[in-house]
Amino acid sequence: MPSDARDAGGASGNVPGLTGKVVVTGAAGFIGAHLVEDLRRRGAHVVGIDRKASWAGREIPSTATAGALRAVHADLAFADLSSCLENASVVFHLAALPGVRPSWTQFPEYLHCNVLATQRLMDACVRAGVPRVVMASSSSVYGGAEGRMSEDDLPRPLSPYGVTKLAAERLALAFAARRDTALTVSALRFFTVYGPGQRPDMFISRVIGAALEGRPVEVYGDGTQVRDFVYVLDIVRALVLAAVCPDRCSTVLNVGTGSASSVNEVLALTGELTGARPDVRYGAARIGDVRCTTADVGRAERLLGFTARTPLRTGLATQVEWARHALAAPPPAPAAGTSGAGGRTGMTPTDRS
Repeated sequence: MPSDARDAGGASGNVPGLTGKVVVTGAAGFIGAHLVEDLRRRGAHVVGIDRKASWAGREIPSTATAGALRAVHADLAFADLSSCLENASVVFHLAALPGVRPSWTQFPEYLHCNVLATQRLMDACVRAGVPRVVMASSSSVYGGAEGRMSEDDLPRPLSPYGVTKLAAERLALAFAARRDTALTVSALRFFTVYGPGQRPDMFISRVIGAALEGRPVEVYGDGTQVRDFVYVLDIVRALVLAAVCPDRCSTVLNVGTGSASSVNEVLALTGELTGARPDVRYGAARIGDVRCTTADVGRAERLLGFTARTPLRTGLATQVEWARHALAAPPPAPAAGTSGAGGRTGMTPTDRS
């Protein structure tokens, strides 16, 4: 990742410290890798859990400028997590199977990764006496709501993926409501997250890749649909703020910018930043896609003091430069004992978490 990627969003700036032992699930994924880097920079000892085979066996000792990392290769739905969670001050639960469209045909896997894994993790957190869980939810729980999406709106997910994310956050909050635990939970409903390391199947990654490589890109719909695009380091800052918030109540919080841009606006801006106008092929809208997502960010501002800082142009420019570097770099050799497919982790163009 280019050094300027961390500067665009200022993840570490003006956020209270977070030290001691912390746990990150989905640590090898897009957001998880950025969060692990930020936490280690703060001096935290990070236990990162991920089920990617290439995540196994990573041990990074602490240094004068960064905390240690212990990498645990495990499936949350089956693993004994007691040693990982022992004495943890906070658990960041980011592990999930993403994607609206595949969830229609792969629903059992979505149930396993998003619902069962969350139930097993929350049960283990209660038994281990973990005081705080900050988890990733999604704006997909709102479905096709009109106008700004507020945490007080009735969730109406329009896809199996959205259903599993809503189920996961309600499960976590139910564990927090138990009388036999002091655990509190903040479920952060992320809007459309982008930035270096974004999954290659996501819209902005596809558009940047197509522009840089001179190939066509398919857009589902007419391009007038709008999204609240939020930069990944703003997401990281919100996660940390939720972990250290003095008012540790259990709640759900939107994390977005509070403004939205159309798909066509992103296409035009990408053309300006890459110097190559994308060759767009418009197609039919996909089942489960929504026309508009815009976050009501008032609750996050009040409870966390959080406001997204990164303008879309700045964040896109950083992702474009990261993509240029990634395309120019030779692919890493597959890890021992793995095939090349799906074996990369962290900030790579093939990251799938």
